[in-house]
Amino acid sequence: MLSIKQINSEEELENLTKQEIIDFLHTYLDKFRDDKVSIGKCLDYAFSEGTGKGGFLLTGYYEGKLVGAVIMNKTGMEGYIPENLLVYIAVDASVRGKGIGRQLMEEVIKRVKGDIKLHVEYDNPAKRLYESLGFSTKYAEMRYTKKSN
Repeated sequence: MLSIKQINSEEELENLTKQEIIDFLHTYLDKFRDDKVSIGKCLDYAFSEGTGKGGFLLTGYYEGKLVGAVIMNKTGMEGYIPENLLVYIAVDASVRGKGIGRQLMEEVIKRVKGDIKLHVEYDNPAKRLYESLGFSTKYAEMRYTKKSN
């Protein structure tokens, strides 16, 4: 059985460190990962009490081992942008296919106030999970990246 815990601040991490969460996500996001600095900034944002910031970390344990993590960020943009952004979700590769990602997603949906958005690569197998939970594609995201001089 999966044990799920919501963590709202770094002080609530208890037996984990912030770096262990960052390392877990970096490892199990696989080819869809960001660098550890970016993951750390996302976690800091989730734990922030600053105006328009916040969110939470959701952890999943199976047989006492961390097997899943989700970082949710608040957008502060209710109405014209969904209030919540699912930034990262990862499941330990050794337990994939057991429904852990689905359980984490269902728990996130229950716990947030307002709508949720997420970004998913078209070739990410998790896209099917999100669609089965009721997520739909509204826009194609486009980005312009400025080159450093």
